[in-house]
Formats: sequence, C-alpha cells, structure tokens
Amino acid sequence: MLPTPSTAHVDLNRIYEPAEDSYLLLDTLSSPAESQFLTQRFGQTEGQNAPSPTPTIVEVGTGSGVVLAFAAANARTVFGRDDILALGTDVNTFACQATRQTILGAYQGLDEGDAAASKDRGAAILLATLNADLTGPLRSRMVDVLIFNPPYVPSRDVPGFPGGESEDAKAIIGAFEHDSHLLSLSYEGGVDGMQVTDRLLDQLPFVLHNERGVAYILFCQQNKPDEVMERIRAWGEEWSVEIVGRSGKVAGWEKLCVMKIWKN
Repeated sequence: MLPTPSTAHVDLNRIYEPAEDSYLLLDTLSSPAESQFLTQRFGQTEGQNAPSPTPTIVEVGTGSGVVLAFAAANARTVFGRDDILALGTDVNTFACQATRQTILGAYQGLDEGDAAASKDRGAAILLATLNADLTGPLRSRMVDVLIFNPPYVPSRDVPGFPGGESEDAKAIIGAFEHDSHLLSLSYEGGVDGMQVTDRLLDQLPFVLHNERGVAYILFCQQNKPDEVMERIRAWGEEWSVEIVGRSGKVAGWEKLCVMKIWKN
C-alpha cells in the first residue's frame, strides 16, 4: 500500500479535511488498471531513443494537497516515471499554502527552487500552487492529467468568492464566518451539486493536451454521472469516458465515483 501524505499541518478550520472522496481518488489513481493506463500513456520505456515529454499533472481545487502530493511522491508507481511537473490551483489562498507544505513534506528533499537538481534526483517538480478559479491561468492544451474533487454537494447556490482573506477582512465579517465561508467553497456545488463541475467540464477540451490529455473527476450520485457521461460522448468520437473508481453504497445507491475522461 502506498503511503498517504501527512496533512497534520493543515488548518481544518479553513481547509477541507481529506475524507472518503480524497481517498477514493488516491485509490483510483494507484489502482492496477489506472497505473497501467497512465504508465502506457506517459511512462518511460527503457531503450527509447528520445525521452517522452515530462507530463504536467494539475489538480484543480487542491484543498489540503493530499491528492497532488500523493501523485508527486508516488509518480514512479502511478505514471511509470519520476519526473512529473506538479501544479495546483485553488480559490482559497490558505489551501494553496497548505498544498505546497503537503507536497514538500511528502517528497523529502524536493526543492521547488532548484528544478534541475530535483530532476537529477528523479523527483517530481512542484511548479506552483496558484490562487485561481479552476483552470483560469492555465495555457491552452498544457495539461496532461487533470484531477478534480469538486464541490459536489447540492445546495441552493454556489458561495461567492471571499472578498479578501486579510486580517482586516476577517475583522469585518468575523473570523468564524470568514473561515466557514472558505470551507463552504469546497463542498457546496449549487443545483444538483454541478454548477462548478459544469464550468470545469466546459474548460476541459481547451486545457487538456490534444493527444495525451486525461481527466479524473469525482462525482456523487446526486450529480447524475450517467447524464454527464452522455454529454461527454456527444463531444465527438475522439473522446472517451468511463467510471474507474467507486465507493460503497447507501440503500443501494453508490455514494461516490471517479470518472475518467480522455482523448483517444
């Protein structure tokens, strides 16, 4: 069993705590079937005349950073190579800071300021943890693997972005209310829990690499994943989609699943 990165340093009053959904993503990425798929797609083959391009792994909405840290620290097992480029985004600045700590802690000796030395050691390279909305700052077609654990709980609406995370902002709205709002951004998904995920799905064809791109997105049953897969199949025959990870069931209904979306 691959080790789960420590998140002991994470302020759980402000950042989503790793839970069943996070661990389902870890189990899915490291499963024999997905490790084989990703290794065939990105792995280094001995005797290759020229090395294949280093894959860029992006987690959108990193939260504690446990998923991206797991992918970076276990890149050899998951992707068939050590030299991955790790990048995270989150609207919560505290989550961005926590993600950096989680990744650096999971891969002892990784120095994001010394990419050359990191690569010589066969280590993943942490590019950045960006305070951003979804894939907003990313260049077109730059993402090889995108991972997304969205705010999937159905709610009346999606919380607005915080007006500021400074001490002055906290003093105005109250520390407890401020921190509660930050947490609500990580789980309240609006109508059917899909308003944020729908936006990400619209961005996928533009940010995923045109040949190698693959995405792993988590859904709950109330998100109507079967309908989502039908929508993706309508994008064209160059797209494939399937459920590759599942959690337990409640009253006969699957609670959570991981959907893989990729270019053929």
